[in-house]
Amino acid sequence: MNIVDFATRRRVTIGMTTLTLVLFGLIALSGLKVNLLPDLSYPTLTVRTEYEGAAPIEIENLISQPVEEALGVVKNVRKIHSVSRTGQSDVILEFAWGTDMEQASLETRDKLDILSLPLESKKPVLLRFNPSTDPIIRLGLSGSTEGGGFNEAELKQLRRFADDELKKRLEPVAGVAAVKVGGGLEDQISVSLDQQKLAQVNLGVNDVAERLRSENVNVSAGRIEEGSQRFLVRTINQFANLDQMRDMLIKVDNGVPIRLKDVADVFQGYKEREGIVRIDAHEAIELAVYKEGDGNTVAVANAVNKSLENLRKTLPPGATLTTIDDQSTFIQHSLDDVRNDALIGGTLAVLMIFFFLGHGRSTFIISLSLPISLIATFFFMGQADLSLNVMSLGGLALATGMVVDDSIVVLENIARLREQGLSVIDATVKGASEVSMAVTASTLTTVAVFFPLVFVEGVAGQLFRDQSLTITFAMLISLVVAMTLIPMMASLEGRSPLAFRDEPERAIKPLPKNKVLRFFVRVFRWIGEMLFQVLPRLIFALFHWIGIALDRTVGAILRWLGRRVTGSYDRSARAYHRLLPGAMDRPWLILGTAALAFAISIAVIPSLGMDLIPSLAQGRFETTIKLPPGTPLADTDALVAQIERQHARDPNIASIYGVAGTGTRLDATPTESGENIARLLVTLKAGSGDREEAEAMNALRASLATRSDIEVKFARPALFSFSTPLEIEIRGYDLDALIKGGKRLGELLGASDRFADIKSTVEDGYPEVQIRFDQDRAAALGLTTKQISDAVVTKVRGEVATRYNFRDRKIDVLARVREGDRASVSDIRNLIVNPGTERPIRLSAVAEITATEGPSEIHRVNQERVAIISANLRHGDLGSAVAEVNTILAKTPLAAGISVHIGGQGEEMNASTRSMLFAFGLAIFLVYLVMASQFESLVHPFVIMFSIPLALVGAVLALKLTGTPISVVVFIGLIMLAGIVVKNAIVLIDRVNQLREEGHAKREAIILAAESRLRPIAMTTLATLLGFLPLAIGLGEGSEVRSPMAITVIGGLAVSTLLTLVVIPIVYELVDRKSDAYYVERRARKIGKAEGDDEAIPGNLAEAHS
Repeated sequence: MNIVDFATRRRVTIGMTTLTLVLFGLIALSGLKVNLLPDLSYPTLTVRTEYEGAAPIEIENLISQPVEEALGVVKNVRKIHSVSRTGQSDVILEFAWGTDMEQASLETRDKLDILSLPLESKKPVLLRFNPSTDPIIRLGLSGSTEGGGFNEAELKQLRRFADDELKKRLEPVAGVAAVKVGGGLEDQISVSLDQQKLAQVNLGVNDVAERLRSENVNVSAGRIEEGSQRFLVRTINQFANLDQMRDMLIKVDNGVPIRLKDVADVFQGYKEREGIVRIDAHEAIELAVYKEGDGNTVAVANAVNKSLENLRKTLPPGATLTTIDDQSTFIQHSLDDVRNDALIGGTLAVLMIFFFLGHGRSTFIISLSLPISLIATFFFMGQADLSLNVMSLGGLALATGMVVDDSIVVLENIARLREQGLSVIDATVKGASEVSMAVTASTLTTVAVFFPLVFVEGVAGQLFRDQSLTITFAMLISLVVAMTLIPMMASLEGRSPLAFRDEPERAIKPLPKNKVLRFFVRVFRWIGEMLFQVLPRLIFALFHWIGIALDRTVGAILRWLGRRVTGSYDRSARAYHRLLPGAMDRPWLILGTAALAFAISIAVIPSLGMDLIPSLAQGRFETTIKLPPGTPLADTDALVAQIERQHARDPNIASIYGVAGTGTRLDATPTESGENIARLLVTLKAGSGDREEAEAMNALRASLATRSDIEVKFARPALFSFSTPLEIEIRGYDLDALIKGGKRLGELLGASDRFADIKSTVEDGYPEVQIRFDQDRAAALGLTTKQISDAVVTKVRGEVATRYNFRDRKIDVLARVREGDRASVSDIRNLIVNPGTERPIRLSAVAEITATEGPSEIHRVNQERVAIISANLRHGDLGSAVAEVNTILAKTPLAAGISVHIGGQGEEMNASTRSMLFAFGLAIFLVYLVMASQFESLVHPFVIMFSIPLALVGAVLALKLTGTPISVVVFIGLIMLAGIVVKNAIVLIDRVNQLREEGHAKREAIILAAESRLRPIAMTTLATLLGFLPLAIGLGEGSEVRSPMAITVIGGLAVSTLLTLVVIPIVYELVDRKSDAYYVERRARKIGKAEGDDEAIPGNLAEAHS
């Protein structure tokens, strides 16, 4: 008994199994995580080491180079890129795709543990790049200061409120991992020392810091017992207020007590500012909310927003708490848009089926496969640990147009046999069995093409994994539904082979003689009749009349539309049946025309252009502004405030959030940081599209163009790659040659109108004060280089001596010389470097102090110095931009001794293209493999494979007409197309073989098969095209990664279907050389084998019983 027989015999079993699967799917749906993207494992680690106050060259020599050498032997490391800048080293390790990053992280940590670095540097921190680690919500807490002016008291108050209240209230929210606070003024106790007074009493900064550290202690000394009482012994000596700190005794000089207030000013100030946050020109405090790794972004954001409603009631007077950025809004809109696309596509597909069938019940049966397949998919998504994201929901939307295909073929064949006079059960069993092989083969070919995606390198392989698995689950479930539920539903008009025999009607029991019992029996009988007979009949009648009403109104309108649609189809079908014999009489003309179309499409491909992955328009973009090295933080902040005020009333901009200096990122993105760096996050108004985004960018670019001394970079938030579209590496050991070559290449790129936001890592140097010691002179005065260096560090940078209790918080106590003693180069020359001695010696006596410039940052790739020139594209695609750069370099060599390498997204694109081409070839091979196994023939799959080059013609045509460049998304569409387009040819060839087995001649079988299979081919093709249509139109959030794929499939499937109906019959007739007698004999062998099996079954059963 095959699966179709089982489905028609065990109807209740099939119904209950289907209901269970749908129930499990609905339960699984509620537990699926909701994120923007799948969990992407980028093969990148960043080792970040901070060494406060160190210049880039020291960072390179003391930090970056040792880390590079230690980590160069880590397994699977493909590339090491280091960035040495003032006070910080970033060493970025790029691993081969597919590397186990957990194991790589452990191995990297092991190498770092045995690495010796300067004692003054902080411990290296290992970071991972992942867009999902970006803050899900950014909040801005601003005050009431007019005009965005500086108000120390207000900024301190807001910062305290953010640290003490908002942070502590938001971090316990379910799913929140951390809340990082930035901006404002952090409390600090400043001990501002007068170096002249210190010298007079023979004290140094270290001496004062040590006294502060020793005096500010609370210690538990144990406990004692006196009688029956037990006491804890504690020393209470922490500073309770600043007056106690000022009165602290630091030395007794000749009987005279020297207190801290005698040599220093002690006051509560604020830490040296590393970053200034502004929202619409008003200085503010930023709170970045990070979610836990497995948290549901939308759920966590909703919980945070709910908490914010209560927190806003507790804000200080005049303060406002605004949401700068909420990632969940874009995610929710994206998911809603995908859901709407799926609903629209499914509705269009069902309407088209109704137009063709003109029968409500048949349409309902086919349309059942759509919700059942999609809902059941959620269960398997949960088992595979997939989340609801743009890619997985995109897969469901793509599957919407394909899951009904199998059901259409099965039900249409059943209807055809019913028209020939077969009974309901016989037509169902025979009709479904006839097409079972074709349906199975066509579904398996669609599923098989997704397997090669595991070989795709780069972010594309991981990005489309969720989509591939989702489509695979939906297609396999739709196959099971088509072979079980559809035949079961179609057979309901007939009596089930396993139905029970009608039982004779039983006589009604007489009423009891007791009057009371008789009353209760009558009441219960009446209730039973109402509940189990009258009410069900009323409900059935209600639905029946509603159905009749809908049928006579909506149904009549749809049937009228259906007649118009099917009238066009009938005319086209008649024309096709007339033209097919004539086309088969001129095979070489038809094949030559098809070959010419294929050749033209191949020739057109280079003109389409190439991109890596389209960037998602998230309703916001980022602007990075780099001012000349050495620019004070106040000047950078002033530029941010000016830009925000200037564009406050831009019709396309909702808000501008700006950070001058260091931001609040916690990830491994090697973003530039420093007082001369400003970053703006521009949020566009709701409903803004690409045009509004371009207008806002151009307005900002025009405003910033008035400053010739700045570099500007515009970008959408990085999701798939943190490389710029174009990165050109100039390699060499000579730093001067690198600087000259980098500047020359920047000028050449600037001369082209294609490139925008050109940035160079070799630029004007960072201003620095260099101190060169005279060792002989120092030794003569009894000093060592180490002593002098330590004295300079403690006086200029200072030392955190201890922590002071303030409002249940610990704040730093920083001891260093007064600002007036370290404000200029001449002040540095006059620093006293021999504290604690009677005769003060100034720094200028033992060293040469000069103001000069050093490199602002040093880049190294694979332990070789490089200059990196990066650029965005004003127009055109990435492939043509790379070609233009190669042309520029060929015409104008930069310098001797240096080499040039083009990296960035261009390098990633080349790697992805190679792996995609391999995957496409493997997909075609697997399709052939599946069909050869199903048909038990090598020739027929070869005939069917002619659909694929015909599909390429339509895909290229669609991409050209819509102006869509080739990208990873288009390649995925082509791979998917290889499995979809063969469906029609499989259905056609399978029917040809069946007719030849029934005794029809080859030409006659081909024409009859084309006539009988034209309607299901047209229906499945139109259902798929209409299902993909909303995705191809590309409306809504996240459409950039769905639209190119849908355009590719629609163009390829439409043209392939039209050509398949003519080309495939011709190729079959030319290639299949077997005689008609061979097929008749093959059918006889099948019948004989089946009869033998039927006879063998009872015999085997008898043997078993005996």
